[in-house]
Amino acid sequence: MADYGQEGYCRDADCVIPVIFNVIIFLLGIFGNGAVIWITGCKMKKAVNTTWYLSLAVSDFIFCANLPFTIDCVVKKRWNFGLFMCKFNGFVLTLNIYSSIFILVIISVHRCITVMFPVWAQNQCTVKKASIVVVLAWIVSSLLSIPSATFRDIITIESTDICYINYENHHKTIVFMTFTFGLLIPFLTIVTCYSILIRKLRANQMSISTKPFKIMTLLIAAFFICWLPFQILSVLVLYISQYTYALYRVVQVSEILAYAKSFLNPFIYAFMANDLNKKCYSFLAKIESAIDEETQSAVRATSANSEDIRLSNAV
Repeated sequence: MADYGQEGYCRDADCVIPVIFNVIIFLLGIFGNGAVIWITGCKMKKAVNTTWYLSLAVSDFIFCANLPFTIDCVVKKRWNFGLFMCKFNGFVLTLNIYSSIFILVIISVHRCITVMFPVWAQNQCTVKKASIVVVLAWIVSSLLSIPSATFRDIITIESTDICYINYENHHKTIVFMTFTFGLLIPFLTIVTCYSILIRKLRANQMSISTKPFKIMTLLIAAFFICWLPFQILSVLVLYISQYTYALYRVVQVSEILAYAKSFLNPFIYAFMANDLNKKCYSFLAKIESAIDEETQSAVRATSANSEDIRLSNAV
């Protein structure tokens, strides 16, 4: 167990290391996602793809902005912010899971539709409709996150308030609901979209190794790599009778990995930008370049497919 000094602050590795990682995630997440929000919301022309990326950044920014409460709780080994923030903290965590994966599903479906039905996509996929879809995704995410807030409670042990999850008799239901709607169904949907997309691109002898395609792949891969261990462990814990110290450490690592997802996206944009190796460009310029390239690629793909269809009809 963690070793606490006279003032009640943790001082051993069990506490210090998670706090260090959470502080890093907080700083990088606030800076990176804040940059994406500013670029997609203020600098760039409104487009369907920028709407998706803006929503992703907002989701991760809200989560990272909520991390100081968790950090304070880990450091002091008590909850100092009352029942409302206890519930809100759990709500934000679950909201981030659902909103992020739902937006990634929307991006995958949109890209698939753009390739499969280019003319329809060009006429129907507007910024206004994209915004409506995003709002609906957030509403559904919020509804699915309500149980996480409902079952949060504060218990007082030796004059110390602790924020914990009081599942009562609904533990399995909540875990399997999160696993099903936050991982399984989205995963199957994304895999289906990718399969259709790759087959269509290969049939049309179009490249599947473009940077926008790689960016989308990396965003999705990063989400599943970060969240899959946590989700699997959440299910396994239901069937483990003894919660050992080793299991506690594994769960702790999976939580940090899950949190890390919230700062990765902006750095994926920057890493995949065309001008990555050009020192004269800033980090912000790289993010804007990557997102702009994704938007322009979608427009070009739609136009090219539309032209192919028109030529086929003419013949």
